[in-house]
Amino acid sequence: MKRILCLLSLLLIITACDDGDLTVDVIDFSEVPAQKCSAKDVIYKIKGSEMMFIEIPAATFTENETVDGSPITLPINATNKVTYRKYDADVTQLSICPTVPDGTPNVVEQWNATGGTIQITAKAIKSTNATDNSTRITGYTYNIKFVLITFQKPNGPQEYSEFLFGNYNTTVGPLAFGFDDQAEKSNCSVTDNRIFNFSGSEAFVLDTATNFPTLFANEVTSTPRTALIDTTNKLSYKLFNNSITNTYFCAATTPATPVLSQEWVAVEGIAATSGIIEVTTTTLGTGFQHTIHLKRVTLKKGNSTFSLGDDYIFGSFVTNP
Repeated sequence: MKRILCLLSLLLIITACDDGDLTVDVIDFSEVPAQKCSAKDVIYKIKGSEMMFIEIPAATFTENETVDGSPITLPINATNKVTYRKYDADVTQLSICPTVPDGTPNVVEQWNATGGTIQITAKAIKSTNATDNSTRITGYTYNIKFVLITFQKPNGPQEYSEFLFGNYNTTVGPLAFGFDDQAEKSNCSVTDNRIFNFSGSEAFVLDTATNFPTLFANEVTSTPRTALIDTTNKLSYKLFNNSITNTYFCAATTPATPVLSQEWVAVEGIAATSGIIEVTTTTLGTGFQHTIHLKRVTLKKGNSTFSLGDDYIFGSFVTNP
């Protein structure tokens, strides 16, 4: 009996000392800031001697918000990789970013993801002007998580139903909006009722279509004339890769250059609330000067939006009777 008890005790000790798990069973990088290698499509997180990194195409991170409930999804495969490593000392980006990574510290443990899905939710980072309540997009936050991810560990697979990688932030150059207060009516033809404001490679275009004669009547206003942005009163901001002039918009076929790089379209207005075009007319010499204010107008590209603020001056132009 004593021999049997000794054997049972020994078996319990062996079982307790070797449960088949890795040295690091629980990994958590959710609170660690993510960085991107400058010359590689690799996003990584470092925590002491641990590193987790994702290899996915940079084009995945489009400058566009995702719709709630519809994240960007990528299958984990030979193109979209997720890897966890444990080193024998604290690690830096030099172990992952250079073409030839540093040889030290040494990798002592590696988990390769063999299946699952990468889900990415994108939200715009905005700055707000407290004076006029305008906003500008300065970057994007990409929240990354893995769903039903399976890691192949040295001694077998381990699966997480959901694993939060965390946030990866990018920055974007703010739109210049270098416009002055001088707008101009299109000179493409007498029936073209577009109004332009140009600034280098930027163009702000207001197309009032059939509403032009009413909105810009040659009469001094006692109270501003108003209209809502809608399918007949369109407003768009266009950014090109080079300087732009009225000639570009007069062409029957869109010119190959300059190249349009961004276009933001105004969201349709709500009566007495938002998206309001306001016109004040005064005399100027023998003509009439029309000053256009945009009240609480929002511009949209894809799923991303920003606000021009409570009162944005589009500009003034002159008509003659």
